[in-house]
Amino acid sequence: MPKNVWKGELLENRVVIWDRKAIELFEESGYGKPMQGETPDRLELDLVEAAYLMEKKKLKVFVKEEKKKINVNLQELMEVGIKNVHRFHPSFIVYHDLMDRGYLCKTGFKFGTTFRVYDRGVKIKRGAKAPHEHTKFVVQPVSEEAAFSLPEMSRAVRLAQNIRATLVWAVVDRESDVTYYQVVRITP
Repeated sequence: MPKNVWKGELLENRVVIWDRKAIELFEESGYGKPMQGETPDRLELDLVEAAYLMEKKKLKVFVKEEKKKINVNLQELMEVGIKNVHRFHPSFIVYHDLMDRGYLCKTGFKFGTTFRVYDRGVKIKRGAKAPHEHTKFVVQPVSEEAAFSLPEMSRAVRLAQNIRATLVWAVVDRESDVTYYQVVRITP
């Protein structure tokens, strides 16, 4: 197996890479979340990140059954995501599109959206940040036939405004094409 292919274990709704060196994925490309304090010993990926890395042939996923490692293919991982994660399919399509365009995507739950997106070339950094290193967009993926409430959108746009980011509504159609809509609050 090539050196740059990681092995991760599927545990419920996340994939864990049990290798200290996997922190490189976070530090260099922003994938996952390092766990265990100052010297992380594992990296946790959400299912969207894991599926993307699998598709790019950078990750192999397995489950443990009776002390045996059983490989999980991309289709099986996608099925786990669709079954267990709200809006998994549109989230995967949008994540894939943004990452392929060179943006850095992280979860945006604390901002009331699915993703927070950083400009091209930005790396995740703890502590003080330069203005260009802050969240540029908060992105909410939805399928074109999904219903949503205007109060939900209003809350999202206000939260985005509070962190000086732009709210983007990412609509995924039946052909898995994405149309991005910038949503702004106008005050008279």
